[in-house]
This record gives sequence, C-alpha cells and structure tokens, in this order.
Amino acid sequence: MSKELSIPNEVIIKRIHAVRGQKVMLDRDLAELYGVETKRLKEAVRRNIDRFPEDFMFEMTKEELAHWRSQIASSNPSDKMGLRYPPFCFTEYGILMLSSVLGSDKAIAVNIQIIKTFVELRKLANNYQEIMKKIEKMESQYSQQFQEIYQVLQRLIEKPKDPPRKPVGYKK
Repeated sequence: MSKELSIPNEVIIKRIHAVRGQKVMLDRDLAELYGVETKRLKEAVRRNIDRFPEDFMFEMTKEELAHWRSQIASSNPSDKMGLRYPPFCFTEYGILMLSSVLGSDKAIAVNIQIIKTFVELRKLANNYQEIMKKIEKMESQYSQQFQEIYQVLQRLIEKPKDPPRKPVGYKK
C-alpha cells in the first residue's frame, strides 16, 4: 500500500451529512477526496450496483435534494451547489465498499481515514450519551435536596412582609 494520507478529520466531518436519518457522504465529496471525477465514481458504482444495497448507498430523491439545498444557506440562490442531479449518498458501509470498487491505493488510504473518523464520531456520541445518563442520574438523586435548597433560597430572596405599623403621632 502507498504512503498513508493525512486528511484532517475536520475536512471529513464537514462532508458528513444526515439524510434519511443516516450519516452519509455524498458522491461528489468522496470523488474529490479520492481524486476522481464524480462521473467516474458513479460509473464504477453503477457497474457494481449489486455491491451497494440500500443500507450501503442510495440516491437522493428530487424532493430530498430540494430540502437538503434549502437547509444549506447559499448566497447565490441560482447556485445548485454543484449538484445538477440527485447525488448518491454513501453510508459507512458503502464507503467501505467503494475502496474495493475503485481499487486504487489512494481510495483505500482515504477510506481508512474516513472510517477512522466515523469511529471517532461514534465514540464521541457514546461519551455524550454516557455523560447525559450520569447527569440525569445525579439530577434524580439530588432533586429532593436541590428542591429543599431552592425553597430555602426562595424564602431568603422573598421580601419580608412588613408587620402592621402603629400610627405615629398624637391621638385625639
């Protein structure tokens, strides 16, 4: 295998999108990372379409593409963001399969980096979920104590009611 590529994780993360509730990368972004034309990448996928079931790769519908475009702000309303046709969306499994379809050393090296980035994102998501569970557990354990503290603080903050004042001055 050729020398290992060094693409910053941020470059890859910026190209991961949520479509149909899945994290995917678009054909044009992958083609750019692999150093091939999007047209050639799509040709290779179509020639080996049996390797790409729906959970590996799917084509965005025109409605999804319109919605996706509306979610991404663009200063030029006529700009189609380089997309004339609905793109292929590759899940993590589809990206793995792409290296076998493209077969170049660069594709393999890029795929390794992309998969490592997906794994890092999954670890971060798991850590986030663990932290949220711990916070929820702490809230439930200490909710009664916090409630009591809150009530005491409320009493301290409240303005004391003035006792009825005796009239000042001379009585007739």
